[in-house]
Amino acid sequence: MASVLALSLSACGGGGDSSAVPDGSGTVPVTNPPISPPVTPPVTPPADTPPAEDIPPVADLPEPELEAAPAARTSALPKADAPSLPPPPAGLRIDANFDKTAVSQPVFAVAVRSSGDENDNNTAGKAIDGDLSSRWESAWGEEVPNADNAWLEFDFGAKTALGAMKLYWENAHAKEYALYVSDDAQHWYQLRYILGSEGKTEQFLNLDTYARYLRFQGITRSTAYGYSLFEVEFRTPGSDSSLPVLETSALSYPLSGAGRVPLPAPVQPIESISFTLADGTLVTRFGMVGRSRHARERGEEWNEMGFGLNDTVDAAGQAVDKGPGAHLNFVANYFKNRTWGVEFIDNSNVPGVTEPHIVVNQYFQQAQKGGGHAFVRRFDEPAVTGFGWMSPGDLLDDSTYQDPGAACPVIAKPANGVLLRPDTGYNGVIGANDGCSVVFDRYPGHRALSANADGVLVPNGQSVDSRALRKGDVIEFTSSFFSTREAMDAIGDSGAFRYYTNELTYVMGKGLRPWYGVQPRLMNEPLPDSTLQGGLGSVSYDYADNPTFMFQQPHNTIGMHNIQRFMEGRRWLHTHLWTGEHNEDGNDRNDAGIKLQGPRFNQSSCFNCHVNNGRSVAPVVRNQRLDTMAVRVGATGTDTNGQYLPHPIYGQALQMNGRSVTTGAMQHWGNGAWVADFVSRNVSLADGSQVELRKATVAFEGPEPAVYSVRQAQPLIGMGLLEAISDETILSRVRTTPDADGVLGTANYAYDPETGQVRLGRYGWKAGKVSLRHQVTNAALLDMAVTSSVYPKLDCLAGPQGCDPATAEAGLPEEAVTAMTQYLQLLAVPAQRSVPSGFPKGVAALAYLDVDSAKIAAGEKVFKEIRCVACHVSEIKTSDRSEFDEVRNQTIKPYTDLLLHDMGPELADNFSEGLASGSMWRTPALWGIGYTQFVAGGTPVGYLHDGRARTLTEAILWHGGEAEVIKNRFVQLPTAQREALLAFLNSL
Repeated sequence: MASVLALSLSACGGGGDSSAVPDGSGTVPVTNPPISPPVTPPVTPPADTPPAEDIPPVADLPEPELEAAPAARTSALPKADAPSLPPPPAGLRIDANFDKTAVSQPVFAVAVRSSGDENDNNTAGKAIDGDLSSRWESAWGEEVPNADNAWLEFDFGAKTALGAMKLYWENAHAKEYALYVSDDAQHWYQLRYILGSEGKTEQFLNLDTYARYLRFQGITRSTAYGYSLFEVEFRTPGSDSSLPVLETSALSYPLSGAGRVPLPAPVQPIESISFTLADGTLVTRFGMVGRSRHARERGEEWNEMGFGLNDTVDAAGQAVDKGPGAHLNFVANYFKNRTWGVEFIDNSNVPGVTEPHIVVNQYFQQAQKGGGHAFVRRFDEPAVTGFGWMSPGDLLDDSTYQDPGAACPVIAKPANGVLLRPDTGYNGVIGANDGCSVVFDRYPGHRALSANADGVLVPNGQSVDSRALRKGDVIEFTSSFFSTREAMDAIGDSGAFRYYTNELTYVMGKGLRPWYGVQPRLMNEPLPDSTLQGGLGSVSYDYADNPTFMFQQPHNTIGMHNIQRFMEGRRWLHTHLWTGEHNEDGNDRNDAGIKLQGPRFNQSSCFNCHVNNGRSVAPVVRNQRLDTMAVRVGATGTDTNGQYLPHPIYGQALQMNGRSVTTGAMQHWGNGAWVADFVSRNVSLADGSQVELRKATVAFEGPEPAVYSVRQAQPLIGMGLLEAISDETILSRVRTTPDADGVLGTANYAYDPETGQVRLGRYGWKAGKVSLRHQVTNAALLDMAVTSSVYPKLDCLAGPQGCDPATAEAGLPEEAVTAMTQYLQLLAVPAQRSVPSGFPKGVAALAYLDVDSAKIAAGEKVFKEIRCVACHVSEIKTSDRSEFDEVRNQTIKPYTDLLLHDMGPELADNFSEGLASGSMWRTPALWGIGYTQFVAGGTPVGYLHDGRARTLTEAILWHGGEAEVIKNRFVQLPTAQREALLAFLNSL
């Protein structure tokens, strides 16, 4: 048998810097001068390695294609200095009794004027002459002081009911503009504000205005020329241009937890990720997915001081950021044939075993080459930085690597709790599936290190012999996808056939552990339990500078079946539910997702609101459309339980964007809400610091609802862990009387929409959703106008009366609902960044991993002392109620009690939901909160339910009600303690 090293040097993606001394025999010459590029020191092969001439030369497999991380596709923000006018008053709105039953009729302006025409031919009148070959062109050129500010004004001679408007643009269109209305051409009101227009033909419906004047007001041109309109048409309100009045019905909210039924708990998990055989052998199974690069390759080349190129700092020693690496992002068609399973069979716990080993089996979806394993970081070579491995272990059949094809066949994944070959194994190795299996039994020999004059640990001329593995050894492991073009073609996959994958840490006798990098050279070390916010599935530290992907990772311990479930669910969250296209380039269209969406919606994919699985875009500028947020609405009337009825026009929520379901063309239906302005006040802290608290005021394109609540999308991480917490654990923290600080804590309840049973609320800003399935399907209906078996009709938006499954409309297939729900159940939480990483000498630390442990520890102490933990509970144990082993019986740190708390009048939205009054909110989980800005990747994000808080300090200062006493303690903190507390929060 041959060392895995000998079989993988030409194909491990590091070439010369993937050297090793597998058994420590002999002494490797010290390589200590600067090396650029890295070179391979001489290697003394182990005794069982065949002479080089006996191993046929194997051509290098191609390096995986370096795929750039896809950017979040969010709309641009409005021009910061653009005017924002108030919405039309009642006098400029159509009366509620206006008859709209007939088809709309044309309306003609009697006059038109402009801010200035470019010439005597393309005048304002050409925009209403009925001729699509003539056009109005606004004045532009060097002599025009502000060509963007051009306008075109239509006069109807008297107040006129307008229901629709159509603009026919020439190529020189407005990219950003507003529509204003007026009674007197002096006092104007904002009817619509358009951002990101693509020109061509734009249709505005449901204008519902009663005015004499309408003005197009330019904000930003799309070209250097003036605005150019072939024609503008108007129509009356009618059945074809107006929204219908809905027949609403009461939403059934219980008033108490009487009759509560917990979610059903399966006896066995869907897949066991770890089990112990009768003799004590530990079997660990986990899933992997193709990645395009290694875990420590960032956008800058880095080497230790004196050992090659170091792009992480400039000549002045300042940190440099050249962009991210490509380890945590997802390769093209990640959901298609690009996941596989790995099995470790570890006998270190077996009584009497003194020299334990790991048998490694892999389960791919296509034939592979043998030898695609690597163990142990190449920590004894200063020239190895971003990647490089020692690769001890024996491939049981060398020919599987030497074969020019893919000699390792597909082997079906084993059933839960059993080995495929528990008694016979392969070639005397019990548990090994075939010759493609590997036995790893010795920690590799390596060069001993000492610090040089620069403080860099370098080889000192001595060597450390290899030794038998022992219980407790920390092993780094990675695999590789080593298929062939022919093998991929055989399964109908025309994509790549070479990938890297995750890099994991395994502790002999214990299993997988999240890891971080220590000296030398970011060598793997299990993270302390205190950092594992998401339990053993927590996401390890990120050294590839991929923070925008930190909320998109599966559990560190994800099972080898569940990894495929995760990827298929991820695909659905990234699918445009009208076109079926994936929002990351290079992925196959999801045909099952085509044309599922109704005519009015906020966004067309989950990812467009949950930016990078984090928060939605915060309201930061006037005129900003709030269509990545949720605006829940209600009518004045209430049902018998005192809850708001759905709004007669909007239903339960605004759906701000529109599309023709026949042509696919975008339409403007007048359902939008936008930021009209901001109101602010200052708060003084104990050290004299002034903090401005600011919140947006909201305006509506249509009628303002009697009650409404603006809510930002919350991060998606850890939702499966929260579902795995037992009802009893949550309810044990409910108080009937406030504590000494005034903290109470109330449970919310809701009906399960599928069973009608009363369940404990867990999800949503007011804990109004009882399960992830409930959350997924409700968001699909309200935010994306997509039906499902849970909400089978778009009329469910108006309440249960119109939600008859007997007349269900096409929507998400049941397998899609399951996939999306399972994806969220398996979405992991990053580990807390509270321990310093062993960045090599001279290498700039990544900003979010450059931590001050003492300051963070001090901040945690303050967090507890001022009693933030009264609501933000720091530690909870999950139960075995989930179908996923990954989230069962985990000690987690979500910093939430999942209960409602009255947060006082300043945070109140006056919108009740179940037992949650307008001032009551479910405690949001704080895990991952320190990643907020990094995950957003430049998109403006905020904190609290409506995104008003721009900083964590602001978020705390908005607290009131049950948190008033604790908030005041924060206000009175000395500067150092306050900064320590913020450092702690930013480490989460």
